[in-house]
Amino acid sequence: MKIADVHAPEAPIKSTSNPGVDLAWLAERVEYGLYQDCVHCGLCTASCPTYVMTGDENDSPRGRIYLMRAVVDGRAQASEKVRNHLGLCLDCRACESACPSGVQYGKLIEPFKVALELSAKGNEKPPILLRLMLKHLFPYANRMKLALIPARIGKATGLLNLLESTGLIHLLPKTLQRMQAMLPTKMPLFPPKDLASKLSPVGPRRAKVALFTGCVTEAMTPETNQATARVLQHNGCEVDVVHGQVCCGAVSYHSGDEMSAKSFMRQNLKAFDPSKYDAIIMNAAGCGAMLKDYAHLMHHDPEAEQAKAFTAKVKDISEFLVTLGPVKPKNRIDIQATYHDACHLCHGQQIRNQPRQLLGMIDGLELKPLEETEICCGAAGTYNLTQPEMSHKLGQRKAEFIESTGATMVATGNIGCQLQIQKHLHDRGNHSDVVHPVQLLDQAYGPIPNRNS
Repeated sequence: MKIADVHAPEAPIKSTSNPGVDLAWLAERVEYGLYQDCVHCGLCTASCPTYVMTGDENDSPRGRIYLMRAVVDGRAQASEKVRNHLGLCLDCRACESACPSGVQYGKLIEPFKVALELSAKGNEKPPILLRLMLKHLFPYANRMKLALIPARIGKATGLLNLLESTGLIHLLPKTLQRMQAMLPTKMPLFPPKDLASKLSPVGPRRAKVALFTGCVTEAMTPETNQATARVLQHNGCEVDVVHGQVCCGAVSYHSGDEMSAKSFMRQNLKAFDPSKYDAIIMNAAGCGAMLKDYAHLMHHDPEAEQAKAFTAKVKDISEFLVTLGPVKPKNRIDIQATYHDACHLCHGQQIRNQPRQLLGMIDGLELKPLEETEICCGAAGTYNLTQPEMSHKLGQRKAEFIESTGATMVATGNIGCQLQIQKHLHDRGNHSDVVHPVQLLDQAYGPIPNRNS
């Protein structure tokens, strides 16, 4: 089916054939007017990573809206081709930033992808090992920490390097090979100790915040959470690491498991009392976008009002610090760095200048401009596991642009981007560090003063 074959009517038409997806389920979650907001002007196409790579109109935002609406209207089925075009979408939401009509593309593609997963059969589903990990491993930080023990030992002893050099790594299932390739290059044998539940501010208290530690960040790069807490302390924040918090729900929701996602959401609403805090702080762009979407995703649930109150307090670390008024760090860092805009930070949350403003406070740090900084690097949550070919192309494209800056360090505000960019730089023989901006700020602020001294 070509886009040119699809003519969108003014109102939905009930399908008399099998649409291949539960239209009633979709109707409860997507207002039909959201499809109609798209005027098909095409201004989104230049910002869409998959359209930039394929040149196929069906892989553009307006093309995918045509396809989704055609299925809903009963003019097309959710065939294998339609599923492939929609499944190739990274959900980066760059089209939302480019759209002059204010199309809320994320509110269309996200539930539609869930509906496709719910109706998937046989080879339409991801490999069973990946499905098991998406449901039972990735959303649980403690389980991931245990699962990463062999990786930490392998990194520390050089065993993983030996497996790679001898080719024995290829004996692993493809899913595990891809996961191994995404491991941080620097993984100490023993990760840092867990953060205390309460951390005191440096100097007079300016705010009281709760830190959302996440699952993948806490397991893969716990040093990011440690740095975030210290930076907040240096800026006069009392920090609570709330007991009972769980995964934001993004991994489950984007893999089609809405029930598990809602369960995680409810657990987080129970754990966090937003009335106690000036803000609930996030450092992972993907999780932040999900947490800020609780009010929308739960607007029909009994917890709708609670979700609104929660969402109102969720802030990215850079967003919060700039609003608070950041304390200038004293230490100098002489380095040339570049900054990659994580999609769910710049497009999902419209946060662009704040991270750059914070990095600009560090004496000696020169921030080099990055071409296509707002084009997705190909991480997109678990996209590098479910769509490895397109993910690889986008990762290599991003690495090329990063190398052209001449920078020796990359900063980005999302764990997925960190791992993806690091992998593709490493593949090209480039061993530049890829860090979260708070890690540079933490270095510039220095250690927390010893209160006994």
